[in-house]
Amino acid sequence: MNYSLPSPRSPPMDPKIWSKLPPEILEYILSLLPLKTFLNLRSTCKGFWSLIFSPSFISKHSSPSSSSSSSSSSPFSSFLLLSHPQFDRHFPLYDCTLASWRNISLSLSDSLHSSSSLNTIVSSGGLFCLSDSTSCSLLVCNLLAKSSRKIEYPRYHLYLEHLTFVTTPTGYIIFVLCSESASSIAYVYDSNVQTWKQFGGFGPILGDNHHQQGVFFNGGLYFATPEPFSVVIFDLESGRWERPVGELPGQLTFVRLVSDGEGKLYLVGGVGNNGISRSIKLWEMGEDGNWMEIQSLPDLMCRKFVSVCYHNYEHVYCFWHEGMICICCYTWPEILYYLISRRTWHWLPRCPSLPLKCSCGFKWFSFVPKLYASV
Repeated sequence: MNYSLPSPRSPPMDPKIWSKLPPEILEYILSLLPLKTFLNLRSTCKGFWSLIFSPSFISKHSSPSSSSSSSSSSPFSSFLLLSHPQFDRHFPLYDCTLASWRNISLSLSDSLHSSSSLNTIVSSGGLFCLSDSTSCSLLVCNLLAKSSRKIEYPRYHLYLEHLTFVTTPTGYIIFVLCSESASSIAYVYDSNVQTWKQFGGFGPILGDNHHQQGVFFNGGLYFATPEPFSVVIFDLESGRWERPVGELPGQLTFVRLVSDGEGKLYLVGGVGNNGISRSIKLWEMGEDGNWMEIQSLPDLMCRKFVSVCYHNYEHVYCFWHEGMICICCYTWPEILYYLISRRTWHWLPRCPSLPLKCSCGFKWFSFVPKLYASV
């Protein structure tokens, strides 16, 4: 009878070897771990924490060939988040890659251990901006990285008449507008310098549409004013307000602006008489500053949209999300969106976890998780 000798045991690996490995070798080894496992390990080592913000590491986990997950199950998919008072600070996730609702939700409280005084305001570029009514401050946070920055109001007890939060190639901008006497004062926070700047002398009124932000385009913030409709630009460098050269289309019943973040500005508007939209159209701003019509909403979908709004267009807001122009209504639980690549209109399916009897309070967010987005 043959007996095999027991194989000698390998000596335990010296833990100090991790600190001696070249960074590219360490990054490669850790990239083989499931991303969820690595997220749990990130707090054990400062080197791991900085590594996870590396764009090359993120690209490994967000590519279809990633060894940790496929593109369909990657947490770095793009999502549309739905906020509603009945969800109690949880956001159901619509996965745009799978074109379906996920059976999980994003919890604001669990991610930030936040108090009840925090209210979600806006999102952009993987970051959220929230207000804290008790401490008179804003909180910019990356929910995926569980990192946040508290930003004091430019003035104590400032009333946030209007707030725009946009990410830029180098950071993010917070724009706050408040009224003093007969004019409005603008405050701008730049994440690169982490200070507020004050600008005054703005005559036109942006209106009370709290659901619609300004649009970042060509180094400025573009806003649509209420009737008489116009477009005004706030230059972020000089702090001056300007008006574009091109005129708006005629017979507009409402106006919303959307930017794709890559050099194109769109206008979504209703066309009709006496404040009633007979059609919904989409325009693109040309190089000469004039608006060129590119699409019109099909008649049946237009009838549904108009019936949803009941001609109360102040409840309508629009935003850009991964090649989609999303048109939402505060009083309706569905999204109407235009897919740029196919030049087609669609309705997003209703969230299955939403109660049937919900009248208002629907707020949608574009959420493209970016683990390395700095706050």
